[in-house]
Amino acid sequence: MLPKLHLVSRRMLTTISRRSGAPLRNRLCRRAAQNNIYYSSPFFRSHRLFSLNTINVPNMGDSISEGTLVEWTKNIGDVCAVDDVVAVIETDKVSIDIRTDFAGVITAQLAVIDDTLEVNAPLFTIDSSQTEGTSTPAPSAAPATPATPSPAAAATPAAPVVAAPAASAPSKSIPPPPPPSNSAMIDRSQERVVMSRMRQRIAQRLMEAQSSTASLTTFNEIDMKNIMAVRSKYKDAFAEKHGVKLGFMSAFVKASVSALEFMPAVNAYIDGKDIVYNNYCDVSVAVASPTGLVVPVIRNANTLSFSQVEAEILGYAAKAKAGKLSLEEMTGGTFTISNGGVFGSLFGTPIINPPQSAILGMHGTFEKAVAVNGQVEVRPIMAVALTYDHRIVDGREAVLFLRRIKECIEDPVRLLLDV
Repeated sequence: MLPKLHLVSRRMLTTISRRSGAPLRNRLCRRAAQNNIYYSSPFFRSHRLFSLNTINVPNMGDSISEGTLVEWTKNIGDVCAVDDVVAVIETDKVSIDIRTDFAGVITAQLAVIDDTLEVNAPLFTIDSSQTEGTSTPAPSAAPATPATPSPAAAATPAAPVVAAPAASAPSKSIPPPPPPSNSAMIDRSQERVVMSRMRQRIAQRLMEAQSSTASLTTFNEIDMKNIMAVRSKYKDAFAEKHGVKLGFMSAFVKASVSALEFMPAVNAYIDGKDIVYNNYCDVSVAVASPTGLVVPVIRNANTLSFSQVEAEILGYAAKAKAGKLSLEEMTGGTFTISNGGVFGSLFGTPIINPPQSAILGMHGTFEKAVAVNGQVEVRPIMAVALTYDHRIVDGREAVLFLRRIKECIEDPVRLLLDV
């Protein structure tokens, strides 16, 4: 609720000034500031009440008109610097930090946790005339002064201190603890939790993907021996030169870029009765965050080096963990890679991220007996899956696309020579 607004005219201020003098005016100013009362006269601009600023919910991006207040990071009486985060609002796409444009002290919170707030709704007020908090910390307890021993006590030698054994045998047998009751063993209670806005949006988009695309999945297996050998040989030199670790995701991103250029239909999407072909590769990388699955986008992945891809992924992973990904960083991908292998996934079928036409699913690498040149060998094998929209991508194109990724990973020199 907005604070009550009172307007005082210049004539009333003049009357107060003549009849009561400065002391009463100052008391009125202090009382007004304490009760969020605002005055219209320029006379009061030098007083604290005109330093109260109301911060509204900012514009949170295209197509986002409201959000849910999930956290107050500053409380009433806390001191804030310019650009400090005061609150966090969760939308159906991203969590947004609400910052202050003024340095001062928080004087009022105009919403509570779980409130649904529209853009431009008042959120909190800050007094920019104050630089210290209004709350007074509780005084700490004074340290106890050790008592001075009496001369007699000082003359008496102290008895030696003998440490007790770590585990001495009890004089009597200790009975075992009673078994848990049946009620503790069988808990049939339930807990109902409201879905977050982001989780609701994820559920909605997954259902839309299932109902609006003709999804089909094709599979293959990749021998990871050669790429693992390359990584093992060059990982230290790579980290020393570029400042990031060499992982497998950069190889799969570059292999996917090669496959997208080889099979442009996988990099396209349907818009009404048209097919839109993208002449660039913006690869979305699915990342697990505390609030749900997010897909930050590696822009122009076709122009990036291995080290640049690794740096992008590392930065996005840190932002996702901290809940700091922006809406712009998760919008506009042309193809998605989902790596369930980091959790030990053996096999699975990923779901398309609309309006994209395909998604690559990576899984765990496990040793497996395979035939190599007529001989049975144990090799590190990763299963991969490509889910694609059959309306725009034919089965032949999907299979060849996945084979191209397989060839690039099994023989990384292809990525260097572009063959």
